[in-house]
Amino acid sequence: MPREKPDALWRAIHDNLNADIAAARYAPGDKLPTEAALAARFGVNRHTVRRALGELSEAGVIFTRRGAGAFVAHRPTDYPIGTRVRFHQNLRAAGRLPAKEILALETRAADAAEAEALRLAPGAQVHVYDGLSLADGMPVATFRSTFPAARFPDLPQALRRLKSVTDALREQGIADYTRASTRLTAKLASPTQALHLHLNPGAPILRTTAVNVDPNGQPIEYGRTWFAGDRITLTLSDL
Repeated sequence: MPREKPDALWRAIHDNLNADIAAARYAPGDKLPTEAALAARFGVNRHTVRRALGELSEAGVIFTRRGAGAFVAHRPTDYPIGTRVRFHQNLRAAGRLPAKEILALETRAADAAEAEALRLAPGAQVHVYDGLSLADGMPVATFRSTFPAARFPDLPQALRRLKSVTDALREQGIADYTRASTRLTAKLASPTQALHLHLNPGAPILRTTAVNVDPNGQPIEYGRTWFAGDRITLTLSDL
């Protein structure tokens, strides 16, 4: 009986794994068996398995993390960017469970970009909130939000308790706020960003730079967010 050609072998592995994922035998975020385990299952060498996994990765079906293995990719979540951008609301509307983790929270002098965006005097004090945004337990973005400290002296304590900018600002007397501007830029993940987002260094990410204002048009938040490019689809509306 003639042996299968190498191209047919990796294609068969690709199709089998694709079918397993489509049938939900492996759920989004699940780790696939190791290359060695897959090679044993299909009776091929690891190079052939690697070719099949590479094709699945190129198609966005899986993603790999160096030293950790291959994982089933999540379906990208639509994330509206409009006059009101609310992380928890956006994720719940997409059927995902939102969560945030605090990476750092400090009060310091504003840098030049922060002072300009918030219309503060050079060196004015600001609260800086660095965090990680998650959907269904999977990291989807890192962010840095900056607020005028003089206007919101108790904001850091509220952020630690609530981990929600909207809820924390509401406690400070801001019942509503809107997005004054948003800039989108394609970037490559730094080693630190890749670690937090479970990406390979240099993977594509999307950065938004935004200013939120109170009902009187006064800037209250200068935010930068770095989204994992394969997990979030930014949609534009009302701007």
